[in-house]
Amino acid sequence: MSAETAAQAAYIVAALLFIMSLAGLSKHETSRSGIVFGISGMTIALAATIGLASRSIAWTGIVLLLVAMAIGATIGLLRARSVEMTGMPELIAMLHSFVGLAAVLVGWDGYYQVEDKGSAQTEIARSLLRIHHAEVSSACSSGR
Repeated sequence: MSAETAAQAAYIVAALLFIMSLAGLSKHETSRSGIVFGISGMTIALAATIGLASRSIAWTGIVLLLVAMAIGATIGLLRARSVEMTGMPELIAMLHSFVGLAAVLVGWDGYYQVEDKGSAQTEIARSLLRIHHAEVSSACSSGR
């Protein structure tokens, strides 16, 4: 099994765990298991991403990735520890803004990986380019 195939499988498992997390978070009684599913899904997705990226990225890129993760974790932990229950909607809104920003950045990257090569690109079949453009537009518009 290639690293790309393993990463794809890990992303599918992570996506299923995210869906289970949302289902678990919908009820007070199952919220703890929902949080565990979400944490597990994110751990799997991060491990797959770092494992896949480490094969073709310079060490400076890995260091920058780890620094960005540390900054994000620090901001999240500091805000989560200092927020009162009445401020919870603002905290959730702030964290969702970061998710939206990540969606926009992923969309831009997906767009430029294909568009930068122009007609010489071979990642996506010509017949699927419109689907790719719709996916990128969806990712970027969900970040707004």
